[in-house]
Amino acid sequence: MPQESQQPRRDYKRTLITSALPYANGPVHIGHLAGVYVPADIYARFLRMQGKDVLFIGGSDEHGVPITIKAREEGVTPQDIVDRYHTIIKKSMEGLGISFDIYSRTTSKTHHETASEFFRRLYDKGEFVVKSSMQLYDAEAGEFLADRYVMGTCPHCGNPGAYGDQCEACGTSLAATDLIDPHSRLTSAPVSLKETTHWYLPLDRWEERLRHWILDGHQEWKPNVYGQCKSWLDQGLQPRAVSRDLDWGVPVPVEGAEGKVLYVWFDAPIGYISNTKELLPDSWEQWWKSDDTRLIHFIGKDNIVFHCIIFPTMLMAYGDNFQVPDNVPANEFLNLEGDKISTSRNWAVWAHEYLEDFPGKQDTLRYVLTANAPETKDNDFTWADFQARNNNELVAILGNFVNRAMVLTHKYFEGTVPAAGELHDVDRQMMADVRAAGERLTALWETFHFRDGLKEAMEIARIGNRYLQETEPWKAAKTDMGRTATILNRALQICANIAIAFEPVMPFMAEKLQKMLGMDKPSWEELGSDALVIAGNPIATPELLFEKIDDATIQAQLDRLERIKKENQIKNYKAAPQAPDVDFDTFMKADLRVGTVLECEKVKKSDKLLRFLIDDGLEKRTIVSGIAKYYKPEELVGKQVCFIANLPPRKLKGIESQGMILSAENADGSLVVIGPTAPVVAGAQVK
Repeated sequence: MPQESQQPRRDYKRTLITSALPYANGPVHIGHLAGVYVPADIYARFLRMQGKDVLFIGGSDEHGVPITIKAREEGVTPQDIVDRYHTIIKKSMEGLGISFDIYSRTTSKTHHETASEFFRRLYDKGEFVVKSSMQLYDAEAGEFLADRYVMGTCPHCGNPGAYGDQCEACGTSLAATDLIDPHSRLTSAPVSLKETTHWYLPLDRWEERLRHWILDGHQEWKPNVYGQCKSWLDQGLQPRAVSRDLDWGVPVPVEGAEGKVLYVWFDAPIGYISNTKELLPDSWEQWWKSDDTRLIHFIGKDNIVFHCIIFPTMLMAYGDNFQVPDNVPANEFLNLEGDKISTSRNWAVWAHEYLEDFPGKQDTLRYVLTANAPETKDNDFTWADFQARNNNELVAILGNFVNRAMVLTHKYFEGTVPAAGELHDVDRQMMADVRAAGERLTALWETFHFRDGLKEAMEIARIGNRYLQETEPWKAAKTDMGRTATILNRALQICANIAIAFEPVMPFMAEKLQKMLGMDKPSWEELGSDALVIAGNPIATPELLFEKIDDATIQAQLDRLERIKKENQIKNYKAAPQAPDVDFDTFMKADLRVGTVLECEKVKKSDKLLRFLIDDGLEKRTIVSGIAKYYKPEELVGKQVCFIANLPPRKLKGIESQGMILSAENADGSLVVIGPTAPVVAGAQVK
């Protein structure tokens, strides 16, 4: 149960919810959904069901270096890139039921005007400092280079394709100047250092105010958020550049700033304001500048410093009563099958592909991502867990209960809600349990504990199943239809409570269930009520709310990931260093020959070894080779293979091996037998 200190600090007339703007250089994936968009949508829907005044703001972040890199690689304009991915992202959000009041973009006219005005206001107030520094430069292209435009050899692992900000082979964070032999990704020319001038936001000027506001005033924030803020503040804040040398973005609106744009970290959060302004041009200020508005940012942990320290500093520096965030319930990261989700490695479950592969199963994904939400630590999405939660929870618990209650109502009362008669202790206790679960759910979601709240919602379905098992209305129907009517009335009331409790998480299912029960649009305050469906009203013919997902469907997703893993291994493969030189005479002592495989079988009590009988042109010889993981014995019979003929015999698992078959090791560690590309006589020497 949440502590009292975690409750909202005061009453508000309205709540402004923002979610981190997804970067428009690729689609959104399940990591984005679990960390930001699903919890933000749950909270927005939860508040709306309470009748609260809510605004849910979203949009695409469309400026910055990665977009220009992608555009150069594809030979298109940055606008082409962001147009493509903004459309994909927006459709994905709509398909998954993310209920933004507006989903706009930072290339809009309104945003450019708002961001320019914001910079100019701070500039005119003297809130910036001007600093010159030496930055990496491509003389051939005549451009300053962001870290991602620089490549070189990683000083830690030797990867020759490391970027200037990170080596994707070993994962080490880098500065571009750390690289060995750094060169430009634009022209491949060596990089140099050149002086440039930029405007900086002096965060250090605001350090004491931030320290008091966060460390003293927001101890109710999640530990991961509060702890990261405290770490930054304890280290001491430094000025941060708000401009950069680039030709894609919001131009810096002052004289002498040609070729400079607003840094994307400064530009993007202003998108929350500009998108609100675009939606409500005449009333946007009450959502940003009124004391009775509460601002909530939903983000991932990589954005904590921007939303808790930098953006609040921008708002404080601007003045004019801009409200700073009341809470920033940031989540940790979601991994995929035990590996970090990566856009560059295509290691992800993409939202738009999920919608194509699993039509009509938006709620299943929303449910699983909430159940596995990385609220306190990194968590893992696996397809096996996805299948198990769908089949064992949504189908077997929730769907099964609703279907039983409705089928029995049709069987015994012709699809009409029966009237409840005298209540027994079991009936009263059941509804008390439902109300208690609803109260716990409400308290948890009010304090952003969506994963634990979901357990309480599912507990209502579990209560329903236990109630039917205990009361056995099918037995009561043999002797007491009045008792059966009471039981099924109560069961349908539980169904209606399920439709309320799950609506923020599974809106598609909730809407379908509400229609099946003939319910009016419910409010959150009705959760726990035993009068949600009215006696005498008809209910619809029951339909299954969820269907089982079979093994073949899941295996197809696992096979796709395996293909991606192999593609990445090949792409990132680095050949082993060349062995020390050997003289020609030594090399010529190795007798390399081609033999024909006559027999091949697995060696007993070994997972790795195969026993070969080979025609070597002189006689038959036995060779044992450790390639059983990569070949079935029957695949090799009749094939020709290269082997070393003059190695001394060696016993392996009691079998004397008279040579060594040559294999090449692939990027994924698999072995491929080496043989001639055209038939040769058995015993032919390799020259």
